[in-house]
Amino acid sequence: MARLAPAVKALLTFGLALRLRHHFPGPPVDYVGVTIAAAASWAGLPGPGEPVLITGALFAAKHKLDISSLILAAWTGATAGGIAGWLVGLKAGRGVLAGPGPLRRIRLRALARGDKVFERYAVLAILLTPSWIAGIARVKTTVYQITNIVSAAVWALGIGLAAYFAGPPILDLVDDVGWLPVIGFVALIGVAAGGELRRRRRRTTA
Repeated sequence: MARLAPAVKALLTFGLALRLRHHFPGPPVDYVGVTIAAAASWAGLPGPGEPVLITGALFAAKHKLDISSLILAAWTGATAGGIAGWLVGLKAGRGVLAGPGPLRRIRLRALARGDKVFERYAVLAILLTPSWIAGIARVKTTVYQITNIVSAAVWALGIGLAAYFAGPPILDLVDDVGWLPVIGFVALIGVAAGGELRRRRRRTTA
């Protein structure tokens, strides 16, 4: 925990400095909403992190928001949410799972197996599970924080820039032909892909 305090202080100081020195074009509530949605998703809640970030990036493509500020807000929220979820698992999650009650033996076995997985494949397990599970597994502070910060940056940059550059052509197509033809085209592609997968499975089975 002593190593975590400097990381949290640095994140808060960085955010405050940017808020004071950097002008965020567009309504501030939009950036706050992206930050909150990203934090909720990365804390392990079923939050709308990706849809909100994609929507914000589409607005940025229409010059209603700033894409760099949007990505920064998403990264800040994701990093903070990851820390919050990890702390919840570290402080409360393990005690709840290991405490007395029904199915205690099964719960203890699950904890032991989870500890082994995180011990051998810490970074991969962090990336593939909610943040509070890493807290329950008592992942080391340094390993978790570095992985959390880097993965949050990759997530914000990847999704934000992909929606920013790929979104406008889709929006232009929708403006030209309307939503129904686009939805029908996407559905047709999905049906064709599903049929191809079924045919391959039949060949494999045969």
